[in-house]
Amino acid sequence: MILNETGKRGVYLKIDRLVSIIMILLDKKRVGAQELAEKFEVSQRTIYRDIEAINQAGIPVRTFPGVGGGFEIMPDYKIDQKFFSTTELSNILMGLSGISDVMHSKEIVYALEKVKSLVPEEKIDDVVVRMNQIYIDLNPWMGNRNIRLHLQTIKDALQESKLLTFQYIGRKGDSIARTVEPYQLVLKGNHWYVYAFCHMREAFRLFKLSRMAELQMSEEVFQPKEYDKPQLNMEEMNWPKYTEITLRIHKSIMEQILDYCPFEQFTPEGEEHYIVEFPFIANEYYYNQLLGFGDKCECLAPVSVREEIKRRIQKIVDLYQ
Repeated sequence: MILNETGKRGVYLKIDRLVSIIMILLDKKRVGAQELAEKFEVSQRTIYRDIEAINQAGIPVRTFPGVGGGFEIMPDYKIDQKFFSTTELSNILMGLSGISDVMHSKEIVYALEKVKSLVPEEKIDDVVVRMNQIYIDLNPWMGNRNIRLHLQTIKDALQESKLLTFQYIGRKGDSIARTVEPYQLVLKGNHWYVYAFCHMREAFRLFKLSRMAELQMSEEVFQPKEYDKPQLNMEEMNWPKYTEITLRIHKSIMEQILDYCPFEQFTPEGEEHYIVEFPFIANEYYYNQLLGFGDKCECLAPVSVREEIKRRIQKIVDLYQ
């Protein structure tokens, strides 16, 4: 839900924009109204109103008309730009840039502008070099295109403490209507979750965004509860223990196998194959992973896993008879 500037969220956006404009003016000698309007996706008239509001707040901004004109702030209002080190500024900018790629919001754009304005001119090149040393892209290569929309809806609900409603898709394709109080967005591995209090279960749960359908933010506001952070360390959970099975794989799928176990567990067999001690749990996910490798992967041991794979392959063959 997007409110206008007279609404609660709109006021916050305007304040953020004003602060961002001040930071830009502190950093630059002069900046034009058109440049600011394009940066913040508002009209030039809005920018002139913002400049007037900044002046009324006691920060003198001079306006220069004509070609090469624009707005300029008094030098006396320069802040100390050496508060952050080059490394600290680079790390902040890297994190914000990674988030801004997946969550397109004006608040993050404003935050980026504020931090960029803190970089002293003599350090700009160094900060850019350090930023480019690590690139964070939280967008998946492919997948559910609703994830980004879900992220923005949940982010809005978090900011406004509003309930979320959605259909949650079960592992067998069934769906259940849920109403939840959102508390935290969680990125674990390459999957997004929302940590929320579920009204149906009357308990906190992690909900996977890719399993949500018909997600809506309600107009109903909830009173936030005290809560513990979600448990994300799988080793501490009561999960089945991994066992190691022996696979014979073709070298063409080595990259995929390396996502599951280190190269130290690979033993060469001839020029084309490897014997791999593969971490395995006897559930649908892992059996489907092994079948997904097709004829490039053979389970050698234990016999129980090998026989189960043969049984599943036979079911597929029967399906196509």
